[in-house]
Amino acid sequence: MINIPNWIEVIIRSICILVGLFIITKLLGKKQLSKLSFFEYIAGITIGDIAGTLTMDLDLNLTNGITSILIWTIFPIISSILSLRSRKFRKVVEGNATVLIKDGKVMEKNLTKEKYSIDELLSQLRKKQVFQIADVEFATLEPCGEISVLLKREKQPLTVGDMIQNPSAIKEPQTVIMNGKIIDEPLSAIGLNRGWLKEEIEKLGILTENVFLGQVDQYGRLTVDLYDDKIQMPPSSSTQLLLATIKKCEADFELLALQALSKKTKDMYDKHAKWMQEIKNKVGSHIID
Repeated sequence: MINIPNWIEVIIRSICILVGLFIITKLLGKKQLSKLSFFEYIAGITIGDIAGTLTMDLDLNLTNGITSILIWTIFPIISSILSLRSRKFRKVVEGNATVLIKDGKVMEKNLTKEKYSIDELLSQLRKKQVFQIADVEFATLEPCGEISVLLKREKQPLTVGDMIQNPSAIKEPQTVIMNGKIIDEPLSAIGLNRGWLKEEIEKLGILTENVFLGQVDQYGRLTVDLYDDKIQMPPSSSTQLLLATIKKCEADFELLALQALSKKTKDMYDKHAKWMQEIKNKVGSHIID
């Protein structure tokens, strides 16, 4: 039998354990990265402890250690499956949320039950940008240990929905340039093409290969981050932003015309696209002047 040096055996054990832990993490799911139940927390610590011991203690049998890790892994997986299917089991394993504040009043009995001091409660509220208990309508301690806070109506910040009924949805910006290369898929998703993008880049007086990251928002405005931060970007004027919006509208009408099922609908979208083109030409001539 060949005698393997200790340092090589440590490397082999470490690689095996790392691969095993990676597979276990994938099996347990992303939930393990953020919100853990008490049982999952204990299982995670134990698995990590066994893995670390197996890596360094060469006297321990690797097969027995991996078997132990598998057993500690199987139970959280079974627990998660049962929790999804049974509310009663979920209550036993994960527990229930506990009300700590109701209508601006601290629930002292619940605070004592959860072994939570008033200082800890105030600290958690400050992390939520809440500095006065009287401003809180409802606060609960979640099973994962986080505190959820609902402010009283008069203390809640003003939102767009409070001022405008049925506001338009905000669409996420599309990344169209990354590491100096144009990405066609997000461009097509917003009804634009490479020709439009190259025109916008030329207006900025830069080269595509100098762009580290380029994004287009829902209004068709292009913003870029360059590799060389010393290069000064020319500010976008309001007229240029208007032109970009008109181009976006034109592209939207052209896309709708292509997707139209009837000739009447297609003609209508084509007509609107031509209107947008005429307006674009007028605004463009104004910028040149």
